[in-house]
Amino acid sequence: MKKSVLMLLSLVLAFTLAACGAKEETKPADQAGKAQGGAEPAKTVKLTVGATEVPHSKILEFVKPMLKEQGVELEIKVFTDYIQPNVQVFEKQLDANFFQHSPYLELFNKDNKMDLVKVAGVHIEPFGAYSQKIKTVDELKDGASVAIPNDPTNAGRALALLEKNGLIKLKEGVGVSGTVKDIVENKKNLKIRELEAAMLPRVLAEVELATINTNYALEAKLNPTKDALFIEGKDSPYVNILTARPDNQNSDAMQKLAKALNSAEVKAFIEKEYKGAVVPAF
Repeated sequence: MKKSVLMLLSLVLAFTLAACGAKEETKPADQAGKAQGGAEPAKTVKLTVGATEVPHSKILEFVKPMLKEQGVELEIKVFTDYIQPNVQVFEKQLDANFFQHSPYLELFNKDNKMDLVKVAGVHIEPFGAYSQKIKTVDELKDGASVAIPNDPTNAGRALALLEKNGLIKLKEGVGVSGTVKDIVENKKNLKIRELEAAMLPRVLAEVELATINTNYALEAKLNPTKDALFIEGKDSPYVNILTARPDNQNSDAMQKLAKALNSAEVKAFIEKEYKGAVVPAF
């Protein structure tokens, strides 16, 4: 009897030790991976980008799922002005912005002693002239009011467009850098009103003609290809760009965003969604 009990206890003890040994060898999948030299799962990186509503924030919303698959969480903050998106990138409240073209950025940097940089060119928004009072340029009466943006780069762009369509003549050689003071011929005595770009769609009822950036035209439900009396050609040099700081322009997350914005999917989205009102620049 004693011998049987001893044999039974020996078997129980052996089974217990074997079970403990097996338990010690079992490790969670992540620990096992580390033990075998495997890399830890990639962490999600957050990227905060400032943008104007249309088409910039819409394009960013389109690439958001693409970036999520690559481990980048894209947060989009919408602005209605052309000042704060740059200020907040410079002050590191934003990682990047997407709303402006290179001539505007260059002047902004110079005037504000900043060093923001272009990361990628994305699209062109042909600049157009709109009216609720006339249907052709020939209907503009003597002394008519014409509203243009008040920021230097877009003002020069607007004046160059007016000149191209025979409404004014600028000092020779000023091109898109012209100002109201550079007007040397104004046969119809047009009254040029310089207003904040975002306000231009709202003053259409008060003026005979307004030159409006496409993003603000689209926000106001204007169709640039149908509603504009005249508009820039597709060869416009004003490519809208993704902008960042020198310290983060080459970060992995930023480059993933730039690549997504220059993808075939985005090109197809722009062409389908905006039908020529916004033109891919890549």
